[in-house]
Amino acid sequence: MDGMTPRLEEEATDGLPSVAPRLRDLRRHSALTLEATARRAGLSPAHLSRLETGHRQPSLPMLLTLARIYGTTVSALLGESAPDREAVLRADEAQATEADGWTYHRAGGPGRAMQALRVHVPHGAQGDLVRVHPGEEWLYILSGELRLVLGESVHRLAVGDSAHFDSLTPHRIAAVTADGVDLLFVHTLLQSATAGLCLPQEI
Repeated sequence: MDGMTPRLEEEATDGLPSVAPRLRDLRRHSALTLEATARRAGLSPAHLSRLETGHRQPSLPMLLTLARIYGTTVSALLGESAPDREAVLRADEAQATEADGWTYHRAGGPGRAMQALRVHVPHGAQGDLVRVHPGEEWLYILSGELRLVLGESVHRLAVGDSAHFDSLTPHRIAAVTADGVDLLFVHTLLQSATAGLCLPQEI
């Protein structure tokens, strides 16, 4: 969702020590330079370098962006795996992960064409961050009220409402309610680092 977006360069204080080497290894495996990856992710090369060395920690939106670039999942970036691609995920197996105010639970298995998450979006999150990338997204509101902008259209989604849209439509979300929004989120994954990418930009 190519320009430089300062909001993606904010500090994150929650430690995710295993992410840094995995980000570096995935970039090198994808045969991407630091500069090329940073440009596609809407970061400066210096900031991406700090992510790869563990001096800064990525937010959940940045993890989603990098996962799409590398053709993988957020769960894989965090080192989570499910043996033998189990079809069923038990409630006690979906431990919460926090990054930059976001809280999410894995709601599906790794290595699939789609990624499913249960997400808590804090108040105002991504209020002015626009995303455009190949694929589809689906979300369903569990609690709270969400503001969803799709192109020129603005939608207010309440509990029980859902949205299913082409991710090439410029889109942004923001939690309207003070307590944030809980939602189910499903998106298709890029399978190649040379495919179209999730690009942050200002409007």
